[in-house]
Amino acid sequence: MSLEQETELIRRVPIFSTIDPAMQKLLAFSSDRLAYEAGQLMFSAGDPPDSAYIIMEGEVDISVPTPKGPLIVNTLSRNDVIGEIGIFGDVARTATATAKTKLEVLRISRDVFVNVIRGNPDAAIALIRILADRLAKTTAQLRRMAAETR
Repeated sequence: MSLEQETELIRRVPIFSTIDPAMQKLLAFSSDRLAYEAGQLMFSAGDPPDSAYIIMEGEVDISVPTPKGPLIVNTLSRNDVIGEIGIFGDVARTATATAKTKLEVLRISRDVFVNVIRGNPDAAIALIRILADRLAKTTAQLRRMAAETR
């Protein structure tokens, strides 16, 4: 994939769609393209939050460890961002990310990701919306699980 194709992909990601085109190109240039096979681990809960990822192709299962084994709490796909919670919460990874299908991602270093968000208020607001949506979905899932164990 060319730099122009990666830049176009970044333009389609809600967090980055409103940032300056030059910043989108810089983001694409400073990213690493990675591929994973289905079942391959991207990162584990507890790992240091060194980067965020944009899904270019494929799906990723997000799971949390429980006493009964991993519990899938979300499945993310094309144009979704993974790994941003640890970066902005300054905490270890809160979940495990495993490729559900063959997967291609752009890996964005922590420093680059933070600088882009800091310099772009619209991107920061989009990130807050995504995090709020994920929190609402996780809370609803926890309520369902609690109801099932009663």
